[in-house]
Amino acid sequence: MFYLIPGLGADERVFQNLLPLLQGETQQLPWLTPEPDESLPHYAARMAAGIPLEQRGLLVGVSFGGLVGLEINRIRPQLRTVLISSIPDASCLPPLLRLIRTTGVYRLFPPQWLKLFPRAGQWYFGVRNGREYQLFKQILRDMEPTYTRWAIDRLLHWDSTHVGRSTQILGTHDRVFPPGPTPVDYLIRGGGHFMAYSHAPEISEILNKRLRCAD
Repeated sequence: MFYLIPGLGADERVFQNLLPLLQGETQQLPWLTPEPDESLPHYAARMAAGIPLEQRGLLVGVSFGGLVGLEINRIRPQLRTVLISSIPDASCLPPLLRLIRTTGVYRLFPPQWLKLFPRAGQWYFGVRNGREYQLFKQILRDMEPTYTRWAIDRLLHWDSTHVGRSTQILGTHDRVFPPGPTPVDYLIRGGGHFMAYSHAPEISEILNKRLRCAD
């Protein structure tokens, strides 16, 4: 069983190239509207409400979805978390995001500003031209500001103490979570932050292998 969690501001469209390649039952976990000042563990518990306590399989989280997957894994320990373009704990937050957290600059700019500069987002997220860029613009257009602001804050202030083990898949060209000194389980050559869409064949091969090991 694959439980799929999209990235910050994204939805199930990011998995459209991946879904036909997965060799197992899939369920996508859609984002919920955060409650006022809701903690990430509480939010993850609401996301996990429909997952049976003893369910086995993989929690596949993209970007911020990886953090949510790891939090779900705390209360659904029979599952195994796979991170795509994400980080296994808060110590892996890259320098740019640490600077943004320290300065608090993210509080000064409304998330909807991202919709005004799609080409800057294209560069940062490593999105290729053509259909990939068109999908990226659609996702930006549909981004919900309340959720996005909440998710950015929870990402930058994540308490990952005693978080469980995960399998990490990163791209060599990821500018959001670039590979650092921490060992990476799978490194996708040429992959950017949008590689769940752009490099679906390579990623599906890894996921199908991990599911067989988890069963």
